[in-house]
Amino acid sequence: MARQHKAEVMIAGEQLRLRLHDGKLIKERRYHLRTYPNCFVAQELIDWLVSHKEAPDRATAVRLMQHLMDHEIVHHVCDKRQLFKDAKLLYRFRKDDGTFPFNTEVKIFMRGQRLYEHLIGEKNSILQLREEHGVAYQRSFPGCQLIDWLLQNGEAESRCGGLDLCRALQEHGIIQHVLKKHDFFDSGLLYQFCINFRRRRRLSQLLHESEQDNDEGVVPSTQEDNHHDSPFVLRKNPPQETTNAFQSVASNKELKQVTSGRRGSLNSLQLHSAGFPPPVQLSSTSALKCNPQSVLHRTFTCEELMAPGGPFIKRVLTVIGDALGWGFVVRGIAPCYVQAVDPGSPAAAAGVKVRQFVYQVNGQCVLHLDHRTVSRLVMTGPRTVVLEVMEPLI
Repeated sequence: MARQHKAEVMIAGEQLRLRLHDGKLIKERRYHLRTYPNCFVAQELIDWLVSHKEAPDRATAVRLMQHLMDHEIVHHVCDKRQLFKDAKLLYRFRKDDGTFPFNTEVKIFMRGQRLYEHLIGEKNSILQLREEHGVAYQRSFPGCQLIDWLLQNGEAESRCGGLDLCRALQEHGIIQHVLKKHDFFDSGLLYQFCINFRRRRRLSQLLHESEQDNDEGVVPSTQEDNHHDSPFVLRKNPPQETTNAFQSVASNKELKQVTSGRRGSLNSLQLHSAGFPPPVQLSSTSALKCNPQSVLHRTFTCEELMAPGGPFIKRVLTVIGDALGWGFVVRGIAPCYVQAVDPGSPAAAAGVKVRQFVYQVNGQCVLHLDHRTVSRLVMTGPRTVVLEVMEPLI
């Protein structure tokens, strides 16, 4: 479906953005006496795509980047050009300059990705190998168990709210009934996530899927999704496997290499997380290497923040999360700070701003904790989060 292809484009674009940050192709650049942060030169990027075999030739690479432009993943720094040119022009990812369109569809997508990452990262996940009518469905779950999980983890305030969320996820192509026969019900019917968020997307394949989508109205399954290790393939369950436990994606060496250190802001805490992120980075050990440039004008130590008479003021903010999350991203290691805020989120309404340092979360001092720990405290706590932040006086 076209909606699923759009989701694939979003994930592929985010994976590319993180790789480019890691490779230092995205950085601050000057043009006509003006400085543009987090930019890349189109010509350099085309060179990179071809040399890394993401595209067979420069023409295909340009078509690929135009595809990302059409889906509002990247844009010209001044939004004066609608076409992507293989030239010395500056472009940016919209996730890097805050212009990414966080509409309802994107927020639902990011919420789904955050839930997927949280579920798959649990030791006793509800995503398990389950059998129905002699067919095994990997990483499937009964609808009632997902709603139970949402309630236990503060993702829904009531069973009715959890049901509404799950139906929204199904409507946007994030989860589905294993046989695609039923809507979502609070029952024992089996469902699966339709998207493997951790699978590495091949950029060149986006063009092929787009053409198939236009010609046939459907998106064909990728080679990876048809692999016997895919969580979405349906197969007869061999007798010797009837009692096998669910195998986490982390046990797959290929997937582990792809995801290690690259599960960035798309699933970060989160922009309605979340996530293109999400809310928190659950397990990446080297995520900071892939993150965009810090929004801080300069770094501060915990001692500087707490020094008497320092240029900071404390504020207490109450953020009441909605069905899509809280709407902000934290980064940094002791102290952590607000890197981004979704303009239409509960965080923005509560007064959370970029460059604020997080001092307390629900009464617990977090000044000496890193962003992953702070994010986890928010995600695993109540939906109403009381933040004490420190912000510059000027």
